[in-house]
Amino acid sequence: MAGQTPKSLTAFSNLKKICESHLDGRYSIEVIDLVKQPHLSKGDQILAIPTLVRKLPQPVRKIIGDLSDTERVLVGLDLRAAD
Repeated sequence: MAGQTPKSLTAFSNLKKICESHLDGRYSIEVIDLVKQPHLSKGDQILAIPTLVRKLPQPVRKIIGDLSDTERVLVGLDLRAAD
């Protein structure tokens, strides 16, 4: 995230809904505000915001945007096979 922008807040809300309905408590979310901690963008190679970075299980996966396309997010997180 980068501050409390509408797009960042929407992305977080969408992520929580997806996790609650598809991961049944088997998740942990860490929100990093790049306005307050810009140096952290280099470690995960964040080039656009908001960006979701799934670190485990490997491989690392990244999804950019407000996460409103649930099917795309599920495929991107490897929770559902692509059609």
